[in-house]
Amino acid sequence: MRILTSPHALSVVAAIAMLAGCSSGSAIVPNVSNPQSSMHTTMGRIAYTVGPAIKRVPLGAAAKFAVLAGSTVTNSGPTIVTGDLGVSPGTAVVGFPPGIVRRGSIHAGDGAAAQAKQDLTVAYNDAAGRINPHMLPSDIGGMTLKPGLYRAPVSLAITGNVTLDGKGDSDSVFIIQVPSKLTVSVNSSVTLIGRARARNIYWQVGTSATLKKASVFKGNILAHASISLGTGARVADGRLLARTGAVTMLGNTVTEPDP
Repeated sequence: MRILTSPHALSVVAAIAMLAGCSSGSAIVPNVSNPQSSMHTTMGRIAYTVGPAIKRVPLGAAAKFAVLAGSTVTNSGPTIVTGDLGVSPGTAVVGFPPGIVRRGSIHAGDGAAAQAKQDLTVAYNDAAGRINPHMLPSDIGGMTLKPGLYRAPVSLAITGNVTLDGKGDSDSVFIIQVPSKLTVSVNSSVTLIGRARARNIYWQVGTSATLKKASVFKGNILAHASISLGTGARVADGRLLARTGAVTMLGNTVTEPDP
C-alpha cells in the first residue's frame, strides 16, 4: 500500500473526507484565498466560516453619535434619534423638530462634531484598508454570514433578509467592504443571531448608502458620501456616519448600539 504524505495529497484526502461528511443538500469547499476558512453552500446561498477573529474598527469619538454627517442633516416627519446627532464641517441641521433626539444632543458644527468626523475618517480608512476579504455576490439577501471580513464586487444590495450569525460570541466582528453603493430594498432587513452585536458590525461604503421604505437595518454604516433613509426605515441598532455628504431621514428611528 502506498501512503500519501505530501501536503498536496493530504489536502486532497482532507477535502474528500469533508465532502463525505456533508449532507446531501450542502457541501464544504475550502476558500483558497484564506486557508483557515471554508465556504458552506446550502441551496445556492453561501455562508462563510472564518479562521482567526478580526479586530473591531475603532470609532473613537464617532461612537457617541447615532447620526453624523459632513454637510447637512435633514429630516422630514416624526424621526426619533437615540444618541447624539451631529454635522461637521457643515452646520445645518434641518427638521428637528419635528424630529426628536433622545439621550443625546445636537452638535451643529461644534468641536465635538469636528472630533467625531476626524475619528470617523480614521475608522473609515481602517475598515477600507483591511485585506484578504471573502468575496460576496452583488446581492446578499437570503444569506447567512459568519464573523469575518467581506467585500462586495462593486455595489451591494440586500433584497429580503440577510442574517449575521455571531456563532455564540458576543465579541465577534463583521466588516463588509462595499466599494460603491449599499442599497437595502423595500421591506428588507438585517437580522442578528448567535449573540452577534450591532456595535461590532461595520458597513464601509465607498459612495452612498440607501435604506429604502420600511427596511430594518443593524450595524454601523461608514459612508464616504451620503446616507438616505426612506419612509419608515428603521436603524434598530446602529449608526449612520457619513464623511462628506448629508444624512437624510424621513420619519425614521435610529438607535445607537449598546456600548
